[in-house]
Amino acid sequence: MAVVKRLCILGSTGSVGRNALRVVESLSERFGVAALCAGKNIALLAAQIAAFKPRVAVVASPEHVEPLKAALKARRYRRPISILAGAEGQAEAATMPEVDFVIAAGYGTTGLLAAYRAVEAGKNLGLANKEVLVVAGELVTQKARETGAAILPIDSEHSAIHQCLRSGRPQEVRRLILTASGGPFLRTPQKSLNSVTPEQALRHPIWKMGGRITIDSATLMNKGLEIIEAHWLFGLPERQIEVLIHPESLIHSMIEFQDGSLMAQLSVPDMRLPIQYAMTYPDRVKLNGDALTLDWARARRLNFEPPDSRRFPCLELGRAALEAGQGMPCAMNAADEVAVEAFLAHRLGFRDIPRVIENVMRATPAVHLISIEDVMELDRQARAAAERSIASLRPSASSGKKGRRTGSWREY
Repeated sequence: MAVVKRLCILGSTGSVGRNALRVVESLSERFGVAALCAGKNIALLAAQIAAFKPRVAVVASPEHVEPLKAALKARRYRRPISILAGAEGQAEAATMPEVDFVIAAGYGTTGLLAAYRAVEAGKNLGLANKEVLVVAGELVTQKARETGAAILPIDSEHSAIHQCLRSGRPQEVRRLILTASGGPFLRTPQKSLNSVTPEQALRHPIWKMGGRITIDSATLMNKGLEIIEAHWLFGLPERQIEVLIHPESLIHSMIEFQDGSLMAQLSVPDMRLPIQYAMTYPDRVKLNGDALTLDWARARRLNFEPPDSRRFPCLELGRAALEAGQGMPCAMNAADEVAVEAFLAHRLGFRDIPRVIENVMRATPAVHLISIEDVMELDRQARAAAERSIASLRPSASSGKKGRRTGSWREY
């Protein structure tokens, strides 16, 4: 009988968190839940507590503590539970002695402190929240080396790379190839992108994900972020990390070795697979319940094409941020998060998202981040700069004229 591994899930009510709990339910003999950390979805968090009985729950802020208590009381839940709040509450939950594995599935930088503290405490980390390494990759990976904590990717693309690397040594790798579906606008005429609505952008053709990541998939900013994350996870420079559009989303990523051999990881597009791979690593375990078998009739034709940088300028912004280093990836990520929120709120046009990001990158000085506090301060400054950029673009957007861009992001 395998030893039960106790989990802390950061972002339990989100897409990845819910799928992680589906894996726990499927493999209940292997996994238990020590802590659930969520945001404002109190009703779902209460249901998860009733089902998985953690010792600790964490909500977004102190004002959500009493609503959670009331929701649990309505469910007649009588087990003792400690309810914490905010980033410090997440960090406390992630570092509890009984926690064996932390799943970082939160949104944006909200789970950064908890993920860092978990690694600092030597906890193994299943990382779905790519922003952790985008904004603080040097700090987090250095701390993992010091404490011996393993960082196991849950993003399907990085999970695929991790799996492919088991067939060769890192020094034998020529390049990593991250695949991208191309999102909902891969074939949309470029002139039509000016009138894209949030509702259209949220209709991803393959994956069911949260709001920001779905919009990032439409702009291909998700691949810009993933290039940075791959750099920190696998230690390769930007020039050895490529992106290919693969609309079928059956090959999740590939590795090309020095001799020209390619290793690819294929599976149905279901997040339970990379989540379970990280949770059970180094073992592979049969998934109970639904069969996740690839339909080879569907896989008979696999298409690939290079991304069009004119259609997807955010991809180049991601590369530029990694090349610039220092705090630039942190600033870029903050700007993207603010711009996406503005787009979803109908305050910004779809094609203005990269304009806002570029404006913030141009305004960001070179600064070396030596602590998580430095990261959070630069994140705050970049968000403020993004809001100023959005405000400056709004009048021109209403008149049909866009702010002029000078130079190129490659100057970074």
